[in-house]
Amino acid sequence: MRILVVDDDPLAGAMTAAIIEEMGHETLLAEDGMDAACQFNADEGIGMIVSDMHMPLISGIDLFHEVREQKAGLPFILLTGDEPTTLLAREPRLDACLIKDFNLADALPRVIGEVLGRHPS
Repeated sequence: MRILVVDDDPLAGAMTAAIIEEMGHETLLAEDGMDAACQFNADEGIGMIVSDMHMPLISGIDLFHEVREQKAGLPFILLTGDEPTTLLAREPRLDACLIKDFNLADALPRVIGEVLGRHPS
């Protein structure tokens, strides 16, 4: 599966992509929400988006809303430094929300598996 990773921090984006690639998925990197929206609109093969929450111009939650308007069923995972349960309560259509911390390398593959289990291809 092709997964779009969105993060304005190049190192964090590369680390997230590496975790996903270890699972056997192909990744595309976007440096912010604007870049992500362009890539999403240009590539119909994107099967999931994993996005940082806090980015300039378009936040992860704004990107989520834009994606939902265009492709309602596309799995979307939000990564944040904020409390994930609060964000999930505010945005129940999010597939998952994970805190960006030292557990991400273990938590992200598990959550991607769970989300894909709910969204069979």
